Amino acid sequence: MDIEEEIRTLQLDSAEDSNGVIHPEDSKPEEVEKADKMEEDLKEEVQTNSQQVHTEPIVKEKEVAAPDGVEDEMEEEFKRHLNVVFIGHVDAGKSTTGGQILFLSGQVDDRTIQKYEKEAKDKSRESWYMAYIMDTNEEERVKGKTVEVGRAHFETETTRFTILDAPGHKSYVPNMISGASQADIGVLVISARKGEFETGYERGGQTREHVQLAKTLGVSKLLVVVNKMDDPTVNWSKARYDEIESKMIPFLKSSGYNVKKDVHFLPISGLIGANMKTRMDKSVCSWWDGPCLFEALDAIEVPPRDPKGPFRMPIIDKFKDMGTVVMGKVESGSVREGDSVLVMPNKTQVKVLAVYCDENKVRRAGPGENARVRLSGIEEEDILSGFVLSSIENPIAASTEFVAQLQILELLDNAIFTAGYKAVLHLHAVVEECEIVELLQQIDPKTKKPMKKKILFVKNGAVVLCRIQVNNLICVEKFADFAQLGRFTLRTEGKTVAVGKVTDLPPP
Repeated sequence: MDIEEEIRTLQLDSAEDSNGVIHPEDSKPEEVEKADKMEEDLKEEVQTNSQQVHTEPIVKEKEVAAPDGVEDEMEEEFKRHLNVVFIGHVDAGKSTTGGQILFLSGQVDDRTIQKYEKEAKDKSRESWYMAYIMDTNEEERVKGKTVEVGRAHFETETTRFTILDAPGHKSYVPNMISGASQADIGVLVISARKGEFETGYERGGQTREHVQLAKTLGVSKLLVVVNKMDDPTVNWSKARYDEIESKMIPFLKSSGYNVKKDVHFLPISGLIGANMKTRMDKSVCSWWDGPCLFEALDAIEVPPRDPKGPFRMPIIDKFKDMGTVVMGKVESGSVREGDSVLVMPNKTQVKVLAVYCDENKVRRAGPGENARVRLSGIEEEDILSGFVLSSIENPIAASTEFVAQLQILELLDNAIFTAGYKAVLHLHAVVEECEIVELLQQIDPKTKKPMKKKILFVKNGAVVLCRIQVNNLICVEKFADFAQLGRFTLRTEGKTVAVGKVTDLPPP
């Protein structure tokens, strides 16, 4: 197989990302312990019955369907499968780090790398060549900015990973949301270069918004990699590393992360691959004695998922290919060839003709897998992003209204959060305009109990219980029942203004 040819011709289609997919969670610092408990009880991450591994670096999801009739039976493998999203401010080195991982894990050969080096040099961008592995379209290469969510696969000793390389630029936050909503763990890339960390971390920098969104989207474990440690302005300085760590820890705590349990810091250089596959040489960095990036990724533990739960797969994209094919991540339960399932909220019963994971046709896809499912009994135009494939016995709820607990992050200038407030709701793969129809009660952040006084409006930082209405029927679950399908964000004019969780649904 000519990997070079694959990289030239196969490219991730942006249709997957244009939906601005999102699944939020409550990121209030006051509720960290409660949220963590919920996450441990409800968020089932690891797929033990994984399928055969796909090794091409970047795949255009729509075009590379496995040929009909190829039956790649699901094997009992010991390797677990995790989705990793790379997040962080623009130019922190996310694509370069992702490209280096693929090179070090043998997914890209030396010849291809040499070709990229020459291409980058011709554009007078010598240091961008590793990013070309992840940034496959010409616009991304010319500007040096990731636009779409790149997708690739690699393996360590114990785990199969799908890399989701999210855009860092604020114009592409909906695409970053799409990537993070499919992820199990996050790698937050921070540039140690003088001035670059500060730009990303200050108000308006994407480091802050990405961390808040990742937590809200259910990325419960975070690896914070301090990149560009080999830069002349840093030169593997322990003081600079400690300064970044000391500034990030309070912010991560305020975003809802349990820093001792769920966050791990480590220094790397994505460009030269230092402290990535093998541990750092003491002659280069004498003070670091922790793990390298691959070891840290391997060591991350996420709660196992229950493949026997009720089936739920939010649809992030659909297309025609010998029938109707839908794409999404299995959030609960599992789906097999031959199953009958419901497309919600329009309650259409369909039959599963085929299931694909990582381009391989498989008999079954369990929780945590990114799957493509070919269906009969429904036309492609009758399916929208945000619809959910669910089990017939226990279908997902569909509603135009729900009660939610919201934390207001930062409203636009002069905006008042009150009944009648309108925003765009991002809930799993749903993107819908919504209206706050009633403020029910404000919650005291210290006691976590409702306040007695009636409220007409709230300000930044407030936690409030409210009733939210949307125009169309949407698939939604209570956060307590299905965390991943009950968390959401509200965005206005390209800015995340609130995050929340669904606490109650009207009776069916």
